[in-house]
Amino acid sequence: QVQLVESGGGLVQAGGSLRLSCAASGRTFSNANMGWFRQAPGKEREFVAVFTWRDATMYADSVKGRFTISKDNAKNTVYLQMNTLKPEDTAVYYCAVQIPGAPDYDYWGQGTQVTVSS
Repeated sequence: QVQLVESGGGLVQAGGSLRLSCAASGRTFSNANMGWFRQAPGKEREFVAVFTWRDATMYADSVKGRFTISKDNAKNTVYLQMNTLKPEDTAVYYCAVQIPGAPDYDYWGQGTQVTVSS
């Protein structure tokens, strides 16, 4: 059974940093797209970043230059380093996996709360 477990969320002041981790178990995702999404209260879930199966990275415009996604295949873990955090980054952050050939993300974690105070 595939399981994604996020960690690293918390409360931080504006301008601070956090590092989120997403550990995958149940199968290896070395050739999958592994992404981060977030959902703020009252808003729809939005894309944040993805580490593609070709080892490319893509980011939402709102986080470019501040967030960095990385992946450790040996640990089956994807990370999201978040710097220069802003109050508008406050949300529940989810990691997700899109396996090869799938039209959408198939597996989702339970989410981790990130709160940025002003």
